[in-house]
Amino acid sequence: MLLLTYMEELEKELSSLQEYYLTHEKPENKRDPEFFAFVKEQTEPIFIKVDKWYEEALVFVKNRDVQVHPQQIESTEENIKLLLLHSYYIDVRKKRYMELYQSVLYVFDLLKNDISL
Repeated sequence: MLLLTYMEELEKELSSLQEYYLTHEKPENKRDPEFFAFVKEQTEPIFIKVDKWYEEALVFVKNRDVQVHPQQIESTEENIKLLLLHSYYIDVRKKRYMELYQSVLYVFDLLKNDISL
């Protein structure tokens, strides 16, 4: 199932992003055009995957009797995009970052359970 594939790919991406967040320092200048270009290059393919995941997930939860609600899909999409940016700009506390990360994985797990039913 395509939705499952997107989730697996995004989990790998998020794990890499988390590693980056934990091992890098804040950029010296957040407005640096070179840094912005680097972040855009790194995150653009992931943003595309997130959009595809979002479309698939929304269709999945709207067409079935599942644990996950459309609002959770919207929040998760938002959280993934926040993680993408926070991973490079390192502009939130670690606790907040980990809460976002765990929240995304939690919804992914719920979706996986619903898919396997």
